[in-house]
Amino acid sequence: MSECGCSSATMLRVCVVLILICLHMCCASSDCTSHDDRDAVSKDEAEKATKLKLGSIALLLVAGGLGVSLPLIGKKIPALQPENDIFFMVKAFAAGVILCTGFVHILPDAFERLSSPCLEDTTAGKFPFAGFVAMLSAMGTLMIDTFATGYYKRQQHFSNNSGSKQVNVVEDEEEHAGHVHVHTHASHGHAHGSTEVIRRRIVAQVLEIGIVVHSVIIGISLGASHSIDTIKPLMAALSFHQFFEGLGLGGCISLAELKSKSTVIMATFFSVTAPVGIGIGMGMSSGLGYRKESKEAIMVEGMLNAASAGILIYMSLVDLLAPDFMNPRLQSNLWLHLAAYLSLILGAASMSLLAIWA
Repeated sequence: MSECGCSSATMLRVCVVLILICLHMCCASSDCTSHDDRDAVSKDEAEKATKLKLGSIALLLVAGGLGVSLPLIGKKIPALQPENDIFFMVKAFAAGVILCTGFVHILPDAFERLSSPCLEDTTAGKFPFAGFVAMLSAMGTLMIDTFATGYYKRQQHFSNNSGSKQVNVVEDEEEHAGHVHVHTHASHGHAHGSTEVIRRRIVAQVLEIGIVVHSVIIGISLGASHSIDTIKPLMAALSFHQFFEGLGLGGCISLAELKSKSTVIMATFFSVTAPVGIGIGMGMSSGLGYRKESKEAIMVEGMLNAASAGILIYMSLVDLLAPDFMNPRLQSNLWLHLAAYLSLILGAASMSLLAIWA
């Protein structure tokens, strides 16, 4: 199980490195606009904007940390245990949040960026790259999901076969038959449980990558802005945005049954990504020649948003919603079925409402 924790940390490090490399390519690039918006901002306004950005770092850190922590703390509450009906409702709400994030928040941003007039004379302006990249991202997520699960299943099957060969033969035929039957049944149950836990860990890790990419991008967008009128509404909207995304991710992490250290690392990593993105955006816009409206920045942001949307849409539909709504326990209980759908709609509606401001 420690391999899952190591792979999680490795994937998250690779994700951050790729984002930073891509953003570095956006520095010192030609701007599509004829002027820089910093020229139109006075020194007093710039100082106020900087204070707001610093305040937004603390605000998003608290909002993200609170959101991702609530489901993890909820594991200690008996009513939120997996064997209780309310658990299905909580998962459906979280899945609705993640599904809406992909469809309503991220994918439209990707289409908007990659449909910019600045890219009309480029390949991106002549081909629907937003949908294409989102499709490739979903397919790539499917490959990672199935190959990783298949690999751990084969490893589990191999270890079970090796262990069964070492079972001592009992002299009495009847006792031997009963012993083997019980052992095989117990081993099968253990293997199934282990495979399910491994799959949940894979889901949590891949889902975090998709959310983290988006969190860094929105952080950079806020940090690179110089307009007070833009920053103020973004602070409030993104705080709720991070809180609800944290709820969805925290629910998946709690199901993964990770060790305490791995759980803290994943929760902390999510909490700091948006604030770190704001810091990167502030640094790049002030001294590193970052142009938010350069062709390179538009293409990189659009591509990363499209990839992130593909991951979140796939994970929410295939790994979160489908298994629960096809669960015999849910389908045999009409009221629980309706309650889960209502929770799904509420989760999606909550995030959809935020799309008005961010």
